Amino acid sequence: MNCVILQPSYIPWRGYFDQIRRADVFVFYDDVQYDKHGWRNRNRVKTANGPQWLTIPVAKKGNVAEHLLIKDIPICWDTPWNAKHWATISQTYRKAPYFKGYAPALEQFYGMRPEFLADFTIEFTIALARELGIINTCFRRSSELDVPGSKTDRLVGILQKLRADHYISGPSARDYLEEEKLTSAGITLEYMAYDYPEYPQLYPPYDPQVSVLDLLFMAGPEAHKYIWRD
Repeated sequence: MNCVILQPSYIPWRGYFDQIRRADVFVFYDDVQYDKHGWRNRNRVKTANGPQWLTIPVAKKGNVAEHLLIKDIPICWDTPWNAKHWATISQTYRKAPYFKGYAPALEQFYGMRPEFLADFTIEFTIALARELGIINTCFRRSSELDVPGSKTDRLVGILQKLRADHYISGPSARDYLEEEKLTSAGITLEYMAYDYPEYPQLYPPYDPQVSVLDLLFMAGPEAHKYIWRD
C-alpha cells in the first residue's frame, strides 16, 4: 500500500496533488511544529503584475504561534482576509476559460469562518483533489493516529500503523530521511521527480510555481493531463 505523509498547505501547487493521487493513504502531518515561513498559510497566484502572495493571517508576532503544532494554529480574524483573497482570485482569473465553472464551489470556502488553519486548509485541499478527479485516495490526519516518536522513527511508526509498505516522499527529504530505518521495517521508498509540462497561462512569462488554482482555471477538466500522464 502506497502512503504519503505531508504537512497541510494552503491551496498547494500541482506537485502536492500528484503525491495525493499516487497515495492509497495520504496523511496530513498536522501535529508537528508550525513553520511560520513555509507554505502552511500562504501560496502564490499569477496576476497581471506578476506573482502575488495570498497569506492567511495567524497568531501575531511575539505570540505563541512558533511554539504550536500545525493543528493548533488559530486563524486571526482581525481583518477580512477571506474576502480579500477571494476578491484577488476573482479579479485575477475572471477571464480564465474555466473560472466560472469552479467559482461557486470555491467561493463557499471563502465564506467560512474556521477557527483553526489546518481545518480550513485540509478540507480545501481535499475538495481541490476531488475537482482534479482524485477519488480513490483515503485521507487521514497524523494527529488522529496517536503514533509517538520523531523524525524518521515517527514516519516509520505511522506507516506501520497504516500497514503501508511503500512510502512516497518529496525529493528534498533525501537530506534528512534515514532510509535504512524504512528498509529495516520492510518499507520501500520512492522519491518524487517533479517534471511537469507547461500549460497556457493568462500572463506571460510562464511560471510553474503557483497554486493549483491557476491550472484548474486555465485547463479545467483537462488539468490532470498537466500533472499525471496516464
